[in-house]
Formats: sequence, structure tokens, C-alpha cells
Amino acid sequence: MSTLSYKTVSANKATVNKEWVLVDADGQTLGRLASKVAKLIRGKYKPNYTPHVDCGDNVVIINAEKINLTGKKWEDKSYIRHTGYPGGQRSLTATEMFEKDPTRLVEKAVKGMLPKNKLGSALFRNLYVYAGSEHKQEAQSPKAINLNDLK
Repeated sequence: MSTLSYKTVSANKATVNKEWVLVDADGQTLGRLASKVAKLIRGKYKPNYTPHVDCGDNVVIINAEKINLTGKKWEDKSYIRHTGYPGGQRSLTATEMFEKDPTRLVEKAVKGMLPKNKLGSALFRNLYVYAGSEHKQEAQSPKAINLNDLK
């Protein structure tokens, strides 16, 4: 056997092939959708996945306003932030955040599942979330996929 067949191929910026993927969030559960989208953005479904390289796909999510939360999460789940001033802790429930902007709910869920470093920030820029069924990435002709087919 040739020893060349045993070489591990590590992807880099030049060898990565990125695709555009369209995901419909209609009727999907927030956390389950977010975990699969985070894997797509990270590139974990690809055979040449490399942890320190942006080798994932660009993901467009439509129908973010039709997302589901299970149980009492609409009232009980809270999103906490801090203004930076003493006593500046603010919180919103999932319902309040959804009423302000339904796309932020999906974006926060996906961002929380990405690495907390420079690579994670770069990966987050590959996500495009839209409340309705119209999106601005028609020119890239994204390929529609069914998340239920992914592991």
C-alpha cells in the first residue's frame, strides 16, 4: 500500500468549496433548527471538515416568523443583556423579542451554538435570516434543503 493514501487532507481557504443553502423555518422547533443550521455553517456535514477553517456553507433562513417553541418557553425563556452601567441588566421574554423582530430569535439561537472566538464571528456572517418567504439572495440561487433529512 502506498503511504500517500493515508495522508489526512486539511482544508484551507483556497480549497474550501462553499455553497448557498436555503432553509425554511416554517413549523420548525427553534433549538433543533438552530443546531442543524450551526452545523451547516460550521461545515460539519462535509467530509473535508477542518475545525480551524471556515469550510461551511452560506445559509439563508426564510419564514423565521413561523418558528415554534415548545412548552412554556414563549413566557418563561428570557434573553438577558447588560448596558454596561451599574444596575443595567435588562431582560426580554421570547414573546417580547419575537414581537420586536422574529429574526433576532433565530440569530441568537444559532450564534449561541457557534464558537466564541474570531472564527465564530466570521461564521456568523454566513447566516442570513428573513421573517417572510422573500429573501435578497436570489442571485446566488441557494439550494433548498430539508433539515429533517440531516442527522
